[in-house]
Amino acid sequence: MSRVPLKSAREIEIMRRAGALVADTFRVLAPFVKPGVTLKELDRLAEEHIRKAGAIPAYVGYGPKNNPFPGTICASVNEVICHGIPDARELKDGDIIGVDIGVLLDGYYGDACTTFAVGQVSAEVQGLVDTTRESLKDALELVKPGARLGDIGHAIQSLAEGRGYGVVREYTGHGIGKRLHEEPTVLHYGARYTGLKLQPGMVFTIEPMVNLGRPETRLLADGWTVVTADGSPSAQFEHTVVVTAKGHEILTV
Repeated sequence: MSRVPLKSAREIEIMRRAGALVADTFRVLAPFVKPGVTLKELDRLAEEHIRKAGAIPAYVGYGPKNNPFPGTICASVNEVICHGIPDARELKDGDIIGVDIGVLLDGYYGDACTTFAVGQVSAEVQGLVDTTRESLKDALELVKPGARLGDIGHAIQSLAEGRGYGVVREYTGHGIGKRLHEEPTVLHYGARYTGLKLQPGMVFTIEPMVNLGRPETRLLADGWTVVTADGSPSAQFEHTVVVTAKGHEILTV
């Protein structure tokens, strides 16, 4: 028996609205992702938009009681892979920033991430961003009843490593619903025809983190910020997806 909770049509409809709010928050932030803007300013804009829509930012206060996450968004610049804390740092031309947004709306979560280029980035870094985005697209196209989680991981790993990039192992996609993190764990590497078989009603995130250099990671002293061990840039894209009877639906568009 699968431990993965299957969502009802009613639950999926609520999650569709939560996902739409996440997507709309990216739309609000996009014009402000430019040189000179601080991470705190992006965080403020996101929080205002989410709360105005009647939802709760999912990340503020998340985690251990002695070290809860302090921001509405995760703001991960350049070598920061994920969980970057939005602080007074100013964006500059040539940066990339992964913005991860989660909301809680009517008891259910929505979660997505996108990597923005700030101004003009190098061709090398743009290639990393494009490949990470493509790897998520390739993985999403495989989501349907009867497919396996290993197929998803294999698609991401094959594309990214085939182009010489490092795929992060330690941080994964996850089930999502009434809790931000549920079963299953969604690896971004793996072998085809292995792992959990997908069923209609499963809802989870796919969120590849791909490094320009090696795949190894390092956690900073703040207990949240994860960086590449070799200091190379990293990109991330994420969607929340539901398995449907005929295939899938992306909830965060």
